[in-house]
Amino acid sequence: MLLADFGTSYCKLQDTESSEPPRLIATNTIDRKNMQVDLATGHNGKRFAVQYVNELTALARGGLQLIGKKAFTLLDCGSRDIKYVTYNNGKIKDMGWNAECGASMGFTIELLKKYYDLDFSSMPVPKSSFSITCGVLGMSHIFDAVVNGESEADAVAKFVKGIALNAYDFAKRPDKIYLSGGLCDNPLFVGSFPCPVIPLGRFVLLEGLKSSLTHPGNNNSSI
Repeated sequence: MLLADFGTSYCKLQDTESSEPPRLIATNTIDRKNMQVDLATGHNGKRFAVQYVNELTALARGGLQLIGKKAFTLLDCGSRDIKYVTYNNGKIKDMGWNAECGASMGFTIELLKKYYDLDFSSMPVPKSSFSITCGVLGMSHIFDAVVNGESEADAVAKFVKGIALNAYDFAKRPDKIYLSGGLCDNPLFVGSFPCPVIPLGRFVLLEGLKSSLTHPGNNNSSI
């Protein structure tokens, strides 16, 4: 069975009958005429799948599988939006999905990395940050800072920290965060949270799809 998490910027694919690890491909390279999978989630999932699973459902189920605890907060930071789920005593306590104020945060970070040719693994976490509620609109802080003499790297670092703090506030400031998504690979972003962060990688929602195979009649609910 072919599973897929169709994100805005990247698509994650896994064949459950293969021993190969999940594949990561750019969404803009997908064969939109011939792509077809058995079970999918993600922003573009409904277009290419026989059956679709709600993203929060996939995130919650994937978190349960990977974290193995009854109480935790799992935050997913994608290219287009941010979402989180909080468990307590093995049951959903709270969840949220922000596609507006969290708009394009992950995409914007990747765009800035390429544009300014930055290495986030070598950039220290700044002491201060910009107040960021939208990735696209927040870029004006960078431009203003550079015009006033700040280095591009320092300005982008403050932007990234601002995004992390916004995501932390959105998840209601937990004592610890389990992180999902491509920003798990960004040390500057991970280090900018004011709490311990445990990165789980890009394939949490795929794990949720695997779990959803045992819940065939309940795949559009957020549980």
